Amino acid sequence: MGLLFYGGNTVPIEIEDRALAHLKVVIAMKLRRNESFTLSWQHPVDEPTGRTTIWLHPSIPLQFVFEAPEPPELSAEWITALANSANTSGGLKMLPEHLQGRS
Repeated sequence: MGLLFYGGNTVPIEIEDRALAHLKVVIAMKLRRNESFTLSWQHPVDEPTGRTTIWLHPSIPLQFVFEAPEPPELSAEWITALANSANTSGGLKMLPEHLQGRS
């Protein structure tokens, strides 16, 4: 399980390593362009029902921590689907890989 540390928060956001690796590519691409956007995801089944959205901005500290020592093979299609969602008014949504073409 990967961890995303955002801002000054010491409690990480847990995201599966493969999904986090794909998110990292899209987030880095947007922040490199000095773009701000939101990231939203539904809560896992073991947490109370709901969803969370955070505002990502180039000036806010962000750290990706991966459990696996080697990066996974990335899916260009999944990255494209995530990037397409990031470029909408709804912001980046954590799309499941098997639903990569839908937003």
